[in-house]
Amino acid sequence: QVQFVESGGGLVQPGGSLRLSCTPSGFTWGPYCIGWFRQAPGKEREGVSCINGEGNTYYADSVKGRFTISRDIAENTVYLQMDNLKPEDPAVYYCATGDGGAWLGYVEADNWGQGTQVTVSS
Repeated sequence: QVQFVESGGGLVQPGGSLRLSCTPSGFTWGPYCIGWFRQAPGKEREGVSCINGEGNTYYADSVKGRFTISRDIAENTVYLQMDNLKPEDPAVYYCATGDGGAWLGYVEADNWGQGTQVTVSS
């Protein structure tokens, strides 16, 4: 069972930046993805971004060009740099692991973090 330490959420003005971090324990880098989903009240959960053991990345169309996922293998930590945050970005962001298809909605992710709130407001 993978457990996560998540941090980095908060309140930012439109156009601002935040960086989320996620440190999984019990996770082995390989073909599986680790990354973030988000869910806002009244909206469907969305796969935001993930990165796998080969360094391949996925981004939802809604965040391409604004969000960047990266990893520090030595620290076993994944980061999501979120720039130019928009009013449509607020949500609870959940770190998760699973098959890459989970971020496309084909399968469920295997393990979930507790989530961190991102709020964008002036």
